[in-house]
Amino acid sequence: MYAVAVDLGATNVRAIVGDKNGTIVGRARAETPQGPTAAAITQAVLDVVRDACRDAALNPSSVVGAGIGSMGAIDRATGTVAISSNLGAGTDASTGSNPGSGTGFELDPIPLVDPLANLIESDSVVLLNDTLAGAIGEHHHTYPDIDSSVYLTLSSGIGAGVISNGIPLLGTDGNAGEVGHMTIDAAGRLPCGCGAAGHWEAYCSGNNIPALARLLSEADKNDGTPVETTLPLKSESLTAKQIFEHAGSDLFATRVVDRIAELNVLGMGNLINAYAPDVVSVGGAVALNNPSLVIDPICERIESQLVVHTPEIVCSDLGEQAVLYGALRCAFTGKIEP
Repeated sequence: MYAVAVDLGATNVRAIVGDKNGTIVGRARAETPQGPTAAAITQAVLDVVRDACRDAALNPSSVVGAGIGSMGAIDRATGTVAISSNLGAGTDASTGSNPGSGTGFELDPIPLVDPLANLIESDSVVLLNDTLAGAIGEHHHTYPDIDSSVYLTLSSGIGAGVISNGIPLLGTDGNAGEVGHMTIDAAGRLPCGCGAAGHWEAYCSGNNIPALARLLSEADKNDGTPVETTLPLKSESLTAKQIFEHAGSDLFATRVVDRIAELNVLGMGNLINAYAPDVVSVGGAVALNNPSLVIDPICERIESQLVVHTPEIVCSDLGEQAVLYGALRCAFTGKIEP
């Protein structure tokens, strides 16, 4: 007996076919369309599910259900998701191929539940926030004995899924955990893709790290202490990946990465003080590709920020598969539960 799981992100859409134990028999992946219509994204999801089922040598109608972990604002009543503040930036969080943020266009809500239910010929389709799916995946497969945990993603955007006393924290319409939109800079020097300014995501997400580098460079010039760098700061092709790769050998890149660490400590401190977890599991391409530069500094400095118990902070064991494993779990249970 198999089910299908989908991870719809701003950069990629992934699907797997697996059994209730998490054994994967089929998988597929494609780039997430950056518009021009919501229907294009829906079609991409359906195509990837078909490809995953083909890889598993199964007809889509033979799976028992589906789980979708999605970016954006979930509307569980309609089975749709509103556009994410990260969609349309055209950025791979692992490469930072476009330093901009925000969509630059508007889309109608993206239909997910009904089209997928029609494809698999089953009403058993569960839609949930992608970070909550990640939290469920980590809880079920890595920390089944931990009642309170957080899955934090540092990727194209920043968000968290929370399990408190064994219960997934949903919030209205399942949209709790938007910690990337916590304010960490009251001066609001960088705009967030959501339209506000000063948010954690505006400084430390894969989409926006190049903007932080430019901000720091301008501050250095204004102070009369510019730092030489080999980074192409004036180029639209500047990437988060380049900045992390040059840290240690380029003084300015090192400074940017140090500032990212300082801001991540503030954001993580807010998160831990708000939810008091026993474990914070960190995923997302920015963290997974640079654990010593992203996760280690948080672990070293976080205690000074906390008024609650200091949790274990770890790199996700499931890596980029955490959302898929959580969505697969929900596909089999037919509900949002660990």
